[in-house]
Amino acid sequence: MPHHVLVTGPSRSGKSEWAECLAAQGQQPVIYIATAIAPPEDREWLQRIEQHRARRPAEWQLRECPLELAALLRDLPPDHCALVDSLGTWVANCLDQSQDQWQETVTELLASVQACAAQLIFVAEEVGWGVVPAYASGRCFRDRLGELCQQLSPLMAEVYLVTTGFALPLHQWGICLKRLRENQNP
Repeated sequence: MPHHVLVTGPSRSGKSEWAECLAAQGQQPVIYIATAIAPPEDREWLQRIEQHRARRPAEWQLRECPLELAALLRDLPPDHCALVDSLGTWVANCLDQSQDQWQETVTELLASVQACAAQLIFVAEEVGWGVVPAYASGRCFRDRLGELCQQLSPLMAEVYLVTTGFALPLHQWGICLKRLRENQNP
């Protein structure tokens, strides 16, 4: 089974850089999966995307995937490492889906992760540590991303929380809630 990794943390914590370091340490070719949509009128967003581009080694392949992530993961070559940056952006791109459509999308993604023979490294934002957003789309985004990360984490060999430039290995120090529940219910 491939060695999948989830890297999570707040904005500007170093999570993308940590994930990039993990991908670079491996011996496989790297496919960088960018989930962002780059509207030409948003200069600040384009600068953020450019910062990510500038850090990536030239030999890494780039695949832009704002929506059909599960399909892309299914088609990855087994001898590669794929770095998905980021799940938060991907969730935001899917916010117009109904709850039923979203559940189908998540089910498809989880199945693709389990079937994927390539190593996967996911980057995800931690957005639930503040106040509950006062608007419905903010609550929907926060809840969907948090639930997705909880569903993905048991499928990962490693889970890191990155904050202020430090990576904490949650897979070593923490107890996975899903696994705890499964062990309690015979």
